[in-house]
Amino acid sequence: MDQQKNFFNKIIVYCVLISAAAGFVAGALAIDLYSNVFSGELASQNGILEVVNQNDQVIKVVEQASPAVVSIIVSKDLSVLNNPFGGFFDNFLDNLRSDLRQEEIGGGTGFIVSQDGMILTNKHVVEDESAKYTVLTNDGRRFEAKVLAKDPVQDIAIIKIDQTGLPVLKLGNSDNVKVGQTAIAIGNALGEFRNTVSVGVISGLGRSIEAVTGRGFSAEQLEGVIQTDAAINSGNSGGPLLDLNGEVVGINVAVAQGAQSIGFSLPINKAKRDIDQVRISGKISYPFLGVRYVLIDSEIRQRNNLSVDYGALILRGSQDEPAIALGSPAEKAGLEENDIILEVEGRKVTADNSLAQQIQKRNIGEEITLKILSRGQEKNAALSEGGRTAEMN
Repeated sequence: MDQQKNFFNKIIVYCVLISAAAGFVAGALAIDLYSNVFSGELASQNGILEVVNQNDQVIKVVEQASPAVVSIIVSKDLSVLNNPFGGFFDNFLDNLRSDLRQEEIGGGTGFIVSQDGMILTNKHVVEDESAKYTVLTNDGRRFEAKVLAKDPVQDIAIIKIDQTGLPVLKLGNSDNVKVGQTAIAIGNALGEFRNTVSVGVISGLGRSIEAVTGRGFSAEQLEGVIQTDAAINSGNSGGPLLDLNGEVVGINVAVAQGAQSIGFSLPINKAKRDIDQVRISGKISYPFLGVRYVLIDSEIRQRNNLSVDYGALILRGSQDEPAIALGSPAEKAGLEENDIILEVEGRKVTADNSLAQQIQKRNIGEEITLKILSRGQEKNAALSEGGRTAEMN
């Protein structure tokens, strides 16, 4: 009996030991899986679950993308005054002459979108029509670039180099971008550190900002931009913002001054139409109404004693530019200064759904109906949108 009891005790002990060992192994696997999940991503291929390390994925994306990211060098002929005291006084007039010397005055970034040399960048990078633009590829080759077209609405430009068989970046779908997902920025940081890589996350979507280049050009209102904490510096303008699939989701455009890790990118979907139009017609065209306006918020409402808290208030510009452009669809439809555009095709005009955003989605010549508040009375205005075009240089 004692012998049988000892036998069962041994079985119990063995079972406990086996259970403990199994639990230890399972726990170790769980800890390993837990750490991998939080340092990477789980991916499924052919129904098999595998762990993808995020660091390895970032490295892979950078290696694949970098050959298609270029630096853009901006140079210009500048007058250089010779030293008038460099010779005898009888040669004073000869020495007091001005020579033209080509100097580098700035830099930016771009990325190749076609094998025959089309490059996407920011409009403010190639804004100076008297400057010369040189593209420096990641392998050190230099090419003179021609500006094909500048977007009249967005801070987007397309330039081209005379070369074929170039590596290109795949354009993603910026409508699918989520706050919190990994973002990778590549650019010509400070105009001298080529293909600098920074990594962060998507911090916000649908931001509206007023961007200033710092080179004397006017401020530009940008709507619907992506916010990221991936470091963006001067010179990064025009570079790609990539996801972990290596697809471009944004064009890096601005950084918040006086803040840390607040950068902005234009959604890549805004550029796709530009690329297609330049390929087909060599120009970029947009529908436009021909009005200057401010979006109504609580401050604007109070300052102007308005009866509504939404819409676009038509006003003249700060330099006394007319509120309604001559010959524009708005003028033909009878819109006037101080009118308020409340709706476009039944959709309210708000900060999240601005007039510019709604109009840009339309086609040139398309007929639309606006709801207008004019002199205290609501009315509908039917008009056909005109086009604003940037021709090929």
